Amino acid sequence: MKNAKYALGLDFGTNSVRALVVDVANGAEVGTAIFAYPSGKDGILLDPRDANLARQNPADWVLGIAKAVPSALAEAGKKVKGFDPASVVGIGVDTTGSTPLPVDRAGQPLASYREFRRNLGAQAWLWKDHTAHAEAAEITALAAAEHPEYLAKCGGTYSSEWFWSKILHCLRTDDKIAAAGFSWVECADYIPGVLVGITDPLRMKRSRCAAGHKAMFNDKWGGLPAKAFLAKLDPRLGELRDRLYQKTHTSDVPAGGLTKEWARKLGLRPGIAVAVGAFDAHLGGVGSGVETGRFVKIIGTSTCDICVWPATKRLPDVPGLCGIVDGSVLPGYLGLEAGQSAVGDIFNWFASVIEPGGPKKGSHAALTRGAAALRPGESGLLALDWHNGNRTVLVDQRLTGLVLGLTLHTRPEEIYRALIEATAFGALTIVRRFEEHGVTIRDVVNCGGIAEKNPLVMQIYADVTGLPMKVARSGQTCALGAAMAGAVSAGKRGGGHATFAEAQAAMGGVKKTVYRPDAAKHKVYLELYALYRDLHDAFGTKAWTGSLHHVMKDLLAVKDRQRSRKPC
Repeated sequence: MKNAKYALGLDFGTNSVRALVVDVANGAEVGTAIFAYPSGKDGILLDPRDANLARQNPADWVLGIAKAVPSALAEAGKKVKGFDPASVVGIGVDTTGSTPLPVDRAGQPLASYREFRRNLGAQAWLWKDHTAHAEAAEITALAAAEHPEYLAKCGGTYSSEWFWSKILHCLRTDDKIAAAGFSWVECADYIPGVLVGITDPLRMKRSRCAAGHKAMFNDKWGGLPAKAFLAKLDPRLGELRDRLYQKTHTSDVPAGGLTKEWARKLGLRPGIAVAVGAFDAHLGGVGSGVETGRFVKIIGTSTCDICVWPATKRLPDVPGLCGIVDGSVLPGYLGLEAGQSAVGDIFNWFASVIEPGGPKKGSHAALTRGAAALRPGESGLLALDWHNGNRTVLVDQRLTGLVLGLTLHTRPEEIYRALIEATAFGALTIVRRFEEHGVTIRDVVNCGGIAEKNPLVMQIYADVTGLPMKVARSGQTCALGAAMAGAVSAGKRGGGHATFAEAQAAMGGVKKTVYRPDAAKHKVYLELYALYRDLHDAFGTKAWTGSLHHVMKDLLAVKDRQRSRKPC
């Protein structure tokens, strides 16, 4: 359309990069393309000797930009008569995190050098890498003893998935990387830096989102943790602090303008605004219309939960969260992050690895049909959703999954439903933790492939939590949120939007379908949730002193009662 303006969202996920072209006036998604990372297994570099290791080749990110963006622009040209790439006014970037990358003085990834190409330590340390669990425990212990304020804003426990844990582990296990690395850069900082030509780690604009949620950055204590604190963990970690950053920025701020070289490669105008990056969940929250009282769930391989709180209103520290950070989601609001380390991954494990009954009977479609025919509690099963650890509220990546109540008559679809219910119970645990500390949740907006494609999961989530489940209008909310950041960083004068609120109103929205809780099913699920909490606290906390003797018997009682009833 003539005179229309567009923003480009780049979504760097676990397995691929997605480019999305969006009309800034109405949110119409006119062009999209996905580029699968070619390195490793589904884009992930693994080590068969260590199940905790997960790395990524940073060259895949750069190649993904060059491949996905022109394809998305080409699709826009086919869909929109008269579309001109010159009408793209800004670019936003979201990435996984914490996914830090060791770089040299110029900001060049160590992985790009021949001597380090086969060294997994030189690659990007993907968010799901848990090799640093011992270092995370050490950081938590030292902070608890000397700087409890550091932990107060990240839920009370520092995670192996985060920035300092991974770097400390690298320093202790790879002297070559420790010696060659000048600094470390989050993927969310690296990509905008590449696009605007500022890769110098001392000059690039760093993401408030990444720094606050994963690196314990807070202006109240002078930014990053104190040098003396880091030096107690390892002198080299203390020295590294001077080679990182002193200031961070929200995603309405331009990281700079698109370079002439990248403009030529992509077919865009040079100099258009490239927003400071943020994590996928946070911009996914923006793309889903996050606001006070609205809880956003980005459901994929794992789940990230996002909500916001006015920065001017007092909020107590919430134990077990992944962070409370001013401006990490929306400027002027505290961004609150939680999540579950595995959701879709659990369903995929059962369908693809266990594959009960073979490829047809064990498919997601077949298992879903069978699970949908069951009443709550009818299987007598109860599961824990810890197949990849617990992100919130226990913050313990050394926890593992469990299915309780199995008999010789248990069917695959019963287990499948129990796994879905387990993730719903995990979601309810997070919701209650927020509400216990004064964060009222009015409704939940879900996004991602599961929310889009699996009504059963959405209905179970509604029935378990007792909250209405909405679904974001866009099936690409992270990329959409990134496009909104691109539009806001361009500004009104640049053809974009003045604020995120303005961008959300124009470009966002939810679907008409709402999954509302069934009161009868919710009542049964509250019974089961009480048993889930017994297991949760017994296996997940040191302080628990109760008994599990009743759990199996209570499950059987619910099972017998539900099987004797007509469908509720």
